[in-house]
Formats: sequence, structure tokens, C-alpha cells
Amino acid sequence: MSQSDLRFELNDRVAVITLDRPEKLNAFTAAMGRGLEDAYRRCDEEDAVRAVIITGAGRAFCAGADMSRGAETFAQLEEGSFSAAAIAFPAFRVRKPVIAAVNGHAIGLGLTLALQCDIRLLAREGKYGVVQVRRGVMPDAYCHWTLPRIAGFARAADIMLTGRTFSGEEALELGIASRILPAAEVLTQAIAIARDISENTAPLSVAVSKQLLWESMALSPEEIEQRETALHHHLMGNPDALEGPMAYLEKRPPRWSSRVSKDWPKT
Repeated sequence: MSQSDLRFELNDRVAVITLDRPEKLNAFTAAMGRGLEDAYRRCDEEDAVRAVIITGAGRAFCAGADMSRGAETFAQLEEGSFSAAAIAFPAFRVRKPVIAAVNGHAIGLGLTLALQCDIRLLAREGKYGVVQVRRGVMPDAYCHWTLPRIAGFARAADIMLTGRTFSGEEALELGIASRILPAAEVLTQAIAIARDISENTAPLSVAVSKQLLWESMALSPEEIEQRETALHHHLMGNPDALEGPMAYLEKRPPRWSSRVSKDWPKT
């Protein structure tokens, strides 16, 4: 899959999605949004994909919305013709782990897209911020939901209401980054994590755990227990639940056979 503003590659069950406008620091366009949505849907649907990486070409991850139209960038639009979601199928809907390999600056929409991912590796040299309030608009791409659950309310308020930028080191302190690395190592480390997931974890187990993890903040302990129990009943006794212990005892790589596409829980 290849199209304007975005590249898609699939190797060894790891999909790498690259925002591809390096001359514009990968500023986000409508074409990029359409491509990213299509790529995420493909990753969700295809069992050949076990883990997903999103990264940027060149020295930035994404510098935010393309503002080349100047004053028209955030012009009034008709109701129903615009969604602040940026893409209709965000990373947290994908039933595979999504790793943000943030190889450089991630500003505004660039950072809010990364916040939709499960794991975020940030370049130490990068500059980061949810700066929309300094552009006359407001944070987007589900940021009012993702950032408080990732960083906590007080830190989310500090980041979103000031619109300030911060370093990779502070991103780690704030809990936004899972890890910080030199920019040149971010994608390599993301690929290593993705391959470890693809080789060693049961795809259906990961998928149901990811879904419940993203739902968890809205659920009570009792509801979590009910959901965990129901999902365990779905997983226990299936081929992967038999294969996992045997592979461990026999000290060999597991051979998973359950598939997200055909074995997904019906409720």
C-alpha cells in the first residue's frame, strides 16, 4: 500500500505506517488522514498483521495540522462536514498493539495522534506539545480522553491549557513517553518490540486485553471482574490456551492458531 503523504509496509507480521511529507515535517493533511484510517482498518482486519508501528519520515514525527492555508486553516465549516477526531478509526480501535515510533518533533495533532497509541517511544531530541490553544482552536483527536488517562488530570491540564512545548525528558517524566531514546534508535527499538509481540504473544489474547485496557477507566472493579471472567471463558480451553503452557514447558516457540478475525468474542 502506497499513496500520497503516507507509506505502508508489512514485513514479518509487523506493519510500519510512515507519515511521508518530510519536507513539511509531516504536517497532517486530509490525504494523510484518509490514508491513515485505511491503514489502521487494514491492520485491524488482517490476521497477517500482528503489531503496528506509526512513524514519520525525516527528522519529525508530525508537526501538526498543515497550516499552509494561513487564515483559512481553521475556517468555519458546515455542521457534519468536520470531525475533531481527525481519523474515524483511531489507533486504540485497532485490535493489535500500535506503537508510536516518534522519531522527532510531535506538535499539536502530531502528539494527539501518538497519544492514541498503546506504546510511545519518543526521541530525546524532539519537541512536544498539545499547542492548539495557541492557534485559536483546542486539543483534538480524542485528547481530552487519552491524555488524562495517560498522564492524569493535573498534568493533562498543564499540557493542554497552556499549550506549552516540552522536551523528550519531560515527556517521560509526565508519563507520556513509554521510553525515550536517541532519534536514530526509535524506529529500530519499535521494530524490536513489535517483533517480540508478533513472535511470542497470542494474537487473540493481546487483542481482547487491549480492548479491555482502553475500556477500563470507565468501568468499576466489579465490571472489570465480570469482563475479565467472561473473556477468560472465551479464551480458556481454546487451542492457544493449550499451546501456551506446552510451548513454555517444552522450551520452544509457540504456534498460535486462534485468529482475531474469526475467533473474536461475540459479546
